[in-house]
Amino acid sequence: MSRSGSENTTPGPIHRPRRLRQSKNIRRMARETRLSVDHLIAPLFVKAGEETREEVPSMPGQYRLGVGPLVEEAQELHALGVPAVALFPAIADEKKTPDARTALDEGGLYPRAVRALEEDVPDLTVITDTALDPYNSDGHDGIVREGRVLNDETVEVMAEMAVLHAEAGADIVAPSDMMDGRVAALRRALDGAGFPGVALLSYTAKYASAYYAPFRDALQSAPTQREGIPEGKDTYQMDPANAEEALRELRLDLDEGADFAMVKPALPYLDVIRRVKDASNVPVAAYNVSGEYAMICAAAERGWLDRREAATEALTSIRRAGADLILTYFAKDMAEWLAG
Repeated sequence: MSRSGSENTTPGPIHRPRRLRQSKNIRRMARETRLSVDHLIAPLFVKAGEETREEVPSMPGQYRLGVGPLVEEAQELHALGVPAVALFPAIADEKKTPDARTALDEGGLYPRAVRALEEDVPDLTVITDTALDPYNSDGHDGIVREGRVLNDETVEVMAEMAVLHAEAGADIVAPSDMMDGRVAALRRALDGAGFPGVALLSYTAKYASAYYAPFRDALQSAPTQREGIPEGKDTYQMDPANAEEALRELRLDLDEGADFAMVKPALPYLDVIRRVKDASNVPVAAYNVSGEYAMICAAAERGWLDRREAATEALTSIRRAGADLILTYFAKDMAEWLAG
C-alpha cells in the first residue's frame, strides 16, 4: 500500500473524510478545537495554619492549603504558564456566624492569602469569590432569615467584600452566589472605592447541581440541616432543566457591567455554554466542577478509564462548546501534559 493509503485502483467514494484522519500530523492540521494553557484557571483552597496541607478526601490530589503552601502551589502553576487562580476559603466553624461577618475581616484568612499571592506571585492573576457560604453558619450563599435567603441584604455584604478583596490585591472578583442585581452592586462599589480596573467574572448561569458535593466537602460549607434553614439552594441557583433562562441571566449581567460570563457546572451543561457563547460579547468561562473531577479520578483509580485521556477529552469538549476559559482542578496536570 502506498503512503497515500491507496488500497487498489477500483473506483470508490469521491468524498473520503478518513483522508483527514489517516496520520497524526494530518489530524493535527485538521483539528478544529485547540486547548492550551492560556485557557486554564486553577481553583485553590486556602485554610488557616501557615503550613497546612490537607488532602480533600473526595478530590484526590487537591488540598486545603495554608498560606505558605498556597503561595508555593501558585508559583508552580505560574511557572507552568497557568494565567490565573481562583481562591476559595475553608473557614473554621467557630468563625462562622448567621450574618457571615468574618467575610469582612480585613485581617482574615482570605485577604491575607490574596495579599500573599499578590506579593509573591505578582504576575499571576488572582480571582476572588464573594459568596457567603464559607463564612455563613447556615451554609447558604446568602443571609438566611425566617427560612428565606435574603437577596438585597446579601448583596450589600458582598459589595463590601468586593472592595475588601480589591484592597488586598484581587485582579478579578467573581460573585458566585446567584443573587439578583449583584453584578451592578459590586461594580458600583468597586468604582466608588477607586477600583475601576478590577474586573467582574459573573457566575451567570450557576445551576443547583449535585456535582458540587466534593467542593462542599473541601470547604465544609453545605447548608445546615436544621429547622428554619432551606435544605437546598434551589431558590437562587438555577433549575437544571432550564437553558433559555441562562440567556436572560446573561443579558442582565452584561447590562450590569460583567466583564466575563460563566456557566457552572460544565460537562452536563455544554449546550448552555454554547448558547451563552453565541449570545455573549464578553469572554465566556466554564467551571469543570469538583464532581466532574472526582468522577474521572475515581474511575481512573479503579482502572476503568485513563485519567489523562479522559481529562483531556472532557476539557476539549468544554472548549469545543465555546468556553474561552475553564476553571478546572486538572489545570496543573493539563499544563504539564501540554508542556510535555
